[in-house]
Amino acid sequence: MDDGFARSGELTDIHSYPTWAQDLALDCSEARERVAAHPLFGLMRDAQLEQAQTGRFLAGVWPVIEQFPQYMALNLLKVQMGRVRGHDEARRYLIRNIRVEQNHADHWVQWALASGLSAGDLLYADPPAETQALSHWCWHSCERDALAAGMAATNYAIEGVTGDWSRFVCESDAYENSFAPEVRAKAMKWLRLHAKYDDTHPWEALEIICTLVGTRPNVRYFELIRGRVLTSYRYMRMALDACLEAKAVPRHQQTDVSAALPPERER
Repeated sequence: MDDGFARSGELTDIHSYPTWAQDLALDCSEARERVAAHPLFGLMRDAQLEQAQTGRFLAGVWPVIEQFPQYMALNLLKVQMGRVRGHDEARRYLIRNIRVEQNHADHWVQWALASGLSAGDLLYADPPAETQALSHWCWHSCERDALAAGMAATNYAIEGVTGDWSRFVCESDAYENSFAPEVRAKAMKWLRLHAKYDDTHPWEALEIICTLVGTRPNVRYFELIRGRVLTSYRYMRMALDACLEAKAVPRHQQTDVSAALPPERER
């Protein structure tokens, strides 16, 4: 009996997908919610994040934003066009969205600039280990895992929950209004796009994953995909925790750099 998958219902209705995909969404829902409802995003929505926390978030998560097109390129290398079910769909999806993700990286830079960071703060930052771990994990999964698992870790899990928290932040005007009027549109473009764009993008990824896997994967394959999704959420939570822990250095504790320099030698 053919266990191939072909969606018949609405793209954004989980019941349009095989039972195993519905189980996947349910099993991972609590972990996904822990990311989407992270305290950092509540503070961001209310424009209450400290500058140090904002800076660590924007610079710390930047490697993932910058490298996301590369993650998809790693998955694209696995595609065997015309020979494996679901690979043609995956090819079109990945090629189309690599350019989109590059544009999103440009919007992230504008967000950072409007938040008081420089391009150098992004490009030459030394991110906390927890945010570096997230980018390393994404690279590892997309390089080493099967196509379905790599897309599940990134295009389904990370992009899906990013849509959740972006919509949450955009529910209030407080954060948008915290920017000066002349930079407000550029500052919010990344968030606005993800609050809308990612309504369908992760669903498209899920449809491709189900086409690749079929309607009746073996238990080990299901556990592999489930594990990849949960690991992405776990690393995201670790990265957000690290960003929230950033605190500004009190003025009386700041180092006087000139005082730390050795005295000039007499000539």
